[in-house]
Amino acid sequence: MTLDALDRARGEDAPVGTAITHAGSDRGSPTLVPVERYLSPEFAAREMASMWPRVWQIACTLDHVSEPGDYFEHRVGAISVIVVRGDDGVLRAFQNVCRHRANLLCTGSGQGLTELRCGYHRWAWSLDGRLREVPSRKGFGKLRNDEFPLFPAAVESWGPLVFVNLDPDAAPLLDQLEGMPEHASWIGIDDFRATFMVTMPVAANWKTVVDTFSETYHVQGLHREMLGSMDDIDAPQTVWGHTSMSTQRYGIPSPRFPDGLDDQTIWESFVLTQGGRMGVTEAGTVPEIPPGATLSDVITERIVAHQAANGVDLARFDPDQMLTLIQYNLFPNATVLVTPDLLSVLVATPGPDPDHATMTAINFTRAAGPDAPRTRPVDVQVGEGEVSLGFVLDADVSVAPRVQRGFHQPGFTHLALSSEECRIVNTHRNLERYLGIEPSELSGGPVA
Repeated sequence: MTLDALDRARGEDAPVGTAITHAGSDRGSPTLVPVERYLSPEFAAREMASMWPRVWQIACTLDHVSEPGDYFEHRVGAISVIVVRGDDGVLRAFQNVCRHRANLLCTGSGQGLTELRCGYHRWAWSLDGRLREVPSRKGFGKLRNDEFPLFPAAVESWGPLVFVNLDPDAAPLLDQLEGMPEHASWIGIDDFRATFMVTMPVAANWKTVVDTFSETYHVQGLHREMLGSMDDIDAPQTVWGHTSMSTQRYGIPSPRFPDGLDDQTIWESFVLTQGGRMGVTEAGTVPEIPPGATLSDVITERIVAHQAANGVDLARFDPDQMLTLIQYNLFPNATVLVTPDLLSVLVATPGPDPDHATMTAINFTRAAGPDAPRTRPVDVQVGEGEVSLGFVLDADVSVAPRVQRGFHQPGFTHLALSSEECRIVNTHRNLERYLGIEPSELSGGPVA
């Protein structure tokens, strides 16, 4: 399917925006966000001092730290946290710093750890954080081991995701996840296993990257190939507080086409953008649709069959469940994309300056059940643009540096956000709360 074909099917006089129900409201006025929040070193420093050490953030997956001695280093700017599975099977996290002279204890990730030993002067801690060895101890006088444990960080998990928080007074993870776990309870999130984690630099602020995955307004511009098989208009959104959500139905055309689209065009659009879910890479002719069935039924059957070949039974899910993508946005920096057959997680963290970030993409496959064995994911670090994340995500990542460059134009002082972009507005509302910005620097704003 070509873009020209989509344009012809849509028609030049199609009433764009008139069918919006859940995508936004025509009341109120745009929310104006100061662009300095994406450019200012001072604002980035405030985030690092007042927000990042106080929020739950995705560090790794349970598949990274499933066995005793498994460890993973999580970095946010200069902050480094070690997540480690102890000899007793308990998952713990510590600030990555030697209590002697502040050397990092370990970097990266791995297996078979039996202690946390500093490579500088060889102080050593057990995997539960207790100091157990100080070379040449006599020179320190009365040094008591129990007075120098590693600094703990909070660690909890939801589904296959491991979260950390450096705030000793942090509320439980479930408090920050709010309505998300209950909303996703029917999917069986515990069945997913991480297969790979890709980390790459992006020439954009971390919020610029996050914003890319926080609205569907851009689909009609950046992802026009998806319009043939995605409802980008009737896409309900919910904002709980720290978390927010949108849902998008696939396998049907966008309401932007007032006369609809034929099944062949819908099929070609779905194969181009999500064919991997069915194990299909070439569209060809649309499959035969049995009497009384729809193309959504056929797509669902093919996804179920593709999963069944891997020993996963998804026959209990109907087409609405199978073809509705749920997108959770977790403040401050994560997007969780989930359907019954797929789970993808995107995380953005600050880079060396406000114009750069690090983006991590974690891919999962569904196992036969929550008790399925775990294996370590493949972790790779690549340069910008060196690896493909798929047809749709590649476009999302590529636009972020162009937006960041646009922020630097002298006439651009504020982002002007619509009510459809309420999840981006929510990010900034949360930022203001953590940074103590009162009264709000946001002006205008859609009326609820």
